[in-house]
Amino acid sequence: MEDVNKYFGDLHVLQNVNMAVRTGEVVVVIGASGSGKSTLIRCLNGLEPFQRGRIEVDGNELKPNERNGQALTRIRRQVGMVFQQFNLFPHRTVIENLTLAPTKVKGLSEAEADRKGRQLLERVEIADQAEKYPTQLSGGQQQRVAIARALAMDPRLMLFDEPTSALDPEMIGEVLDVMRELAKEGMTMIVVTHEMGFAREVADRVIYIDHGRIVEEGPPERIFDQPEHDRTKDFLSRILHH
Repeated sequence: MEDVNKYFGDLHVLQNVNMAVRTGEVVVVIGASGSGKSTLIRCLNGLEPFQRGRIEVDGNELKPNERNGQALTRIRRQVGMVFQQFNLFPHRTVIENLTLAPTKVKGLSEAEADRKGRQLLERVEIADQAEKYPTQLSGGQQQRVAIARALAMDPRLMLFDEPTSALDPEMIGEVLDVMRELAKEGMTMIVVTHEMGFAREVADRVIYIDHGRIVEEGPPERIFDQPEHDRTKDFLSRILHH
């Protein structure tokens, strides 16, 4: 992202954002609610258009105010996204949720998509839930299906938008475990989260955003133990001590 600016009407939600993520890097974005974290990652796969600057993903450049186009189509195929609300198709079974895009978008055969889908369900440890519908699953299981569904497209980059904030506390761990495994396997990940323990343990780099600006970034141990900016210190003292 180079000098990216995004407005909602008069509200300047992203202000001159510059950031680069290397292949295999895990970047965790932290900041208060309304600071622009979710908007930042939604701009990366074209869910939100931006007004100024440039975004390039894996050699594909997104233009300001672009809502469709070849670059956007290619980016969406290469970028997996996991939302706060699981966004599964409620009228389709778990395995159907996983096979839909690979058959429709990637042209995989039903059999191949099914085989791969079941492998992914195994990987997120819910192989036994394949024939159920999303509403029959717990929140933690639904979010693991959502991760598997994103992985079914063989993404080069995974975006996570507060993937655990809608979950009951006892389910957060099972979702973070899947994300930890992905990070270990070398998946490139950008994660917006309030889970500071996860950020400290898994992130290669932590970015703190406030009012649409990147205030500070660095390795987790430096950001958490020796933040340089007062705003970062204030934010961390509020979030780590309650």
